[in-house]
Amino acid sequence: MRKFLLVFIILIPLVVLLSFGVYRIPAVHSRLGPRLDALRTRIVYALNPPEEAVFVPHEQDIEVNQPAATATDPEPTATATISPTPIGPTATPTPVPTATITPTPLPDTVILEGVKYEDQHNRWNYCGPANLSMALTFWGWDGNRDVVGEYVKPSDEDKNVMPYEMEDFVETQTTGLGALTRMGGDIELIKRLVAAGFPVVAEKGYYEYDYTGNLGWLGHYQFINGYDDSQGVFIVQDTYVDGGKNFRISYEDFIEGWRSFNYTFLIVYPADRVQEVLTVLGPWADPAWANQHALEIAQSEVTSLDGIDQFFAQFNEGNSHVNLLQYVDAGAAFDRAFELYAQLPEDRFRPYRILWYQTWPYWAYYYTGRYQDVINLADTTLNDTISEPVLEESFYWRALAREAIGDLDGAIEDLRQSVILNPNFGPGWEQLARLGVEG
Repeated sequence: MRKFLLVFIILIPLVVLLSFGVYRIPAVHSRLGPRLDALRTRIVYALNPPEEAVFVPHEQDIEVNQPAATATDPEPTATATISPTPIGPTATPTPVPTATITPTPLPDTVILEGVKYEDQHNRWNYCGPANLSMALTFWGWDGNRDVVGEYVKPSDEDKNVMPYEMEDFVETQTTGLGALTRMGGDIELIKRLVAAGFPVVAEKGYYEYDYTGNLGWLGHYQFINGYDDSQGVFIVQDTYVDGGKNFRISYEDFIEGWRSFNYTFLIVYPADRVQEVLTVLGPWADPAWANQHALEIAQSEVTSLDGIDQFFAQFNEGNSHVNLLQYVDAGAAFDRAFELYAQLPEDRFRPYRILWYQTWPYWAYYYTGRYQDVINLADTTLNDTISEPVLEESFYWRALAREAIGDLDGAIEDLRQSVILNPNFGPGWEQLARLGVEG
């Protein structure tokens, strides 16, 4: 009996070590990892249901002076007590005049050939890398989703790739290609771009029943390379669904999902055709016009929609105010958005993942001196809406707010965590360097 126990005691750590070694094999890790992650998520969410988490702003009544804004980037920035590193690319094409542009009738059907379909299967949250890879290979780039993912998503736990990260990849990791992102798009604009030969990546939401039977909301990208007016559909390459190659989605369903990201779209193009892209964009070539247009859409939809769609419209209003550097108005809009969120039923439609994908409330609250609201929102996002705290942007903004209230040690800890989670997260590194701290 003692021999048996001795052998058993010796074998247990050996089996554990062997299992761990096998798990680290890339082919095994890529297949088992998502399943283990899903199991862990189920356990955590069963103990702490994320749909019950509600952020309540507490600093709405504080009167502050709106910081002076000095931004030229597609992503907003401003001058305040601390100047956060802009989270976004630093280059944007120069807009062209639009007064002389005359729209031409579009064909009823367009399907752009030459798309190399890629899915996101056997990878964690890989719709961003897969979609960007398709957008790049359409123009002859020699790579695939994993090449993109190694740069924009170096950690398996990273839940999302932001549009600015995709732009940055194109600008810094490819040759002869450019990219731009705009908000406030519409169906006709996407059709016009596709008809001109430029496929589009749209950032959207979609709904899926989770393991609890609740209908949940998640973020997603879709690569659009065609449309058919006779059926009222876009032809997209969907990296997630079965049969996603040349998947057809109605204009109505497309809009419903697109609304939750303020009608955001990204275009990849040959650098020597930038003026052609800007001409097709028309007024959207000017980021300020696009942001103002997105604001007007959001304000209209806030009054015409209800339920979760009204929440998204209200969130989009705050988003657009941020991009227009109107931070006080943005803060008020987000306060209303979170009030609407709290009124949504817990068992359906509460999009608790929204701060995984869109960090605009942090901008609004930080730049109006509402530092505790930044911290509280980050705490809710990191502790209550996700199975493990792996959102580098939330750590980054909490760090800035902690520094602003005098918690320098907490700020440094958060900044270090942001670059541990994403070693390519430039803003985190730059803030650490500003503080004279090594990661």
